[in-house]
Amino acid sequence: MSVLKSIGGKLKSYRTGGNQETADHRWGMVVDLDRCNGCEACVVACYAENNLPVVGEADCAVSRAFSWIRIERYVEGEYPNVKTGFIPIMCQQCGKAPCETGCPVYATYHNQDGLNVQVYNRCVGTFTCATYCPYDVRRFNWRSYKPQAPLDEQLNPDVSVREMGVMEKCTFCIQRIVAAKDKAKDENRAVKDGDVRPACVQSCPPGALVFGDLNDPASEVSKLAKSPRRYRLLEELNADPSVIYLKRVADEGKNE
Repeated sequence: MSVLKSIGGKLKSYRTGGNQETADHRWGMVVDLDRCNGCEACVVACYAENNLPVVGEADCAVSRAFSWIRIERYVEGEYPNVKTGFIPIMCQQCGKAPCETGCPVYATYHNQDGLNVQVYNRCVGTFTCATYCPYDVRRFNWRSYKPQAPLDEQLNPDVSVREMGVMEKCTFCIQRIVAAKDKAKDENRAVKDGDVRPACVQSCPPGALVFGDLNDPASEVSKLAKSPRRYRLLEELNADPSVIYLKRVADEGKNE
């Protein structure tokens, strides 16, 4: 019982991001909306990297699409002066994540890399985290999807294949983060800026996504995060997201 209490106490200390000041890193992402053209290359890369199932037309028709990152489209202006914009939305890796406080089995918590991680073996699929999340970025595995041959041979061996009944979401490709940290440890050095590139960042043709350690003032992501165009989604909720967006630039050279 004492061991369980000790584990529970440690998990509670991570639930609401209380260790951000002493965390090893705080991985974050900057999304430049002035560069995003809505091509969805990031969505395809996320599917391939994280073994996401293609649920099919029937499940999509009942709102069971499975992408961990989605491209929202919005329209500005009135005809004929209409402009279409795109905004990628993934897990915001909140420092004060509402999903963490709601999970009854501690399946989601904050780790020492500043990430809101998901323990699949602990999840019992209560939907509490999805209900508490204001960004609608969690997905429930309604079935144990089995890819047909030869697609089963393209699965990423570094990522588990999840069974039905658990919640899933973006983890900033934590398997790549772990690999970069292990390599840096083997080389007896610290993780450098640029060592970690999630699949979505690597695949983005216009370079709209930038990833790095927000705790490193010299990193590119930290410099971009100080841009006058910066904002965070639903910032009034005080969830402290680690994803920062840069506003589109109007033709007149002014911020929209």
